[in-house]
Amino acid sequence: MSDAEILSAWRRLSREAGVFCEPASAAPVAGLLRLAREKKDFSGRVIVAVLTGHGLKDPQAAIDGQTELGPPVADDPAALEAALR
Repeated sequence: MSDAEILSAWRRLSREAGVFCEPASAAPVAGLLRLAREKKDFSGRVIVAVLTGHGLKDPQAAIDGQTELGPPVADDPAALEAALR
């Protein structure tokens, strides 16, 4: 498994599933994605990927991987609500 595959799975987990795990914890998902690309047949099977680390263990990885940041949001619930629209 390459670092690029793991980081890609890590970003995908955050973007598509709302799961903020530490990068190394995304390795099982990266492996499953690789097997899926290789057309591995999972029919009739239950697949479980255990993600043990929270993203706040390595927040710098999230910051460094961010290519596009939006504008800062004021420390106010109404401002946050408006920014999320």
